[in-house]
Formats: sequence, structure tokens, C-alpha cells
Amino acid sequence: DNGAGQAAKICNNMLLGATMAATCETFALAKKLGLNLQTFYDISSKASGQSWSMTSYCPVPGVGPASPADKGYAGGFAAALMLKDMRLALEAAKASGAAVPMGERAEAIYAAFVDADAQGLDFSAIITALE
Repeated sequence: DNGAGQAAKICNNMLLGATMAATCETFALAKKLGLNLQTFYDISSKASGQSWSMTSYCPVPGVGPASPADKGYAGGFAAALMLKDMRLALEAAKASGAAVPMGERAEAIYAAFVDADAQGLDFSAIITALE
């Protein structure tokens, strides 16, 4: 139907934003628990916690395939753009009556990050605010 592509994009980007936030939180926790982050990546990238945010776009420099994390979080998909997409998803959720508590929390994380003047950085750079 007309508009289905836009709806799918909004849903996909909300999923991406939420999984990246969770991936960043997890790596920050693993670091605080003293885990070797490469070893943690090697295990979790093949376990039940595996996600695209981890295996294709890991937010930890030097871990996993090359990503904006390896370039000081330059380039990639700007956090400000992810925030825009998260807000579009929340508007769509409100209009349709859908409950999206994880999406709401992820939007708040990106909003705080962008408001702290990090809008030019890649969206995976939220890990720096969690460390």
C-alpha cells in the first residue's frame, strides 16, 4: 500500500536504534566487569545476543569489522539523524496506539546524547556516554 515503505523504514530504524543502545550498554557493562571486549564479541556474536548492531557495526573500536568506532565515530549515520528517526517512530506509534516503551527509552538516550553536543558523531558513539 501507499506509505508502506516509509512505515517499514520507521519500524526498522526504531529497531536499529534500540538494539544499538542495548549493544552499547552491554559492551560498557562488559568492560566494567573486566571482560576482554574482543573475547566478549567473539562469544556473543555467535550466541543468542547476536545482532546486526554488534556483528556488522560494533560500537567498540578495534572489535569486530571496521565501523565508525574505528574512526573516532566520524562518518556513518549521525546520532542526530537517528534521533529524528526515533521521533518519527514514536509519532507513528502514538498515532496508531502502539506501545513502544523500548523505543521511548532509546529515543531519550539519543536525545540526551545529541543535546550534549554529540550530534555530528555516529549513532554508535552513545557508548562513549555510557562509559
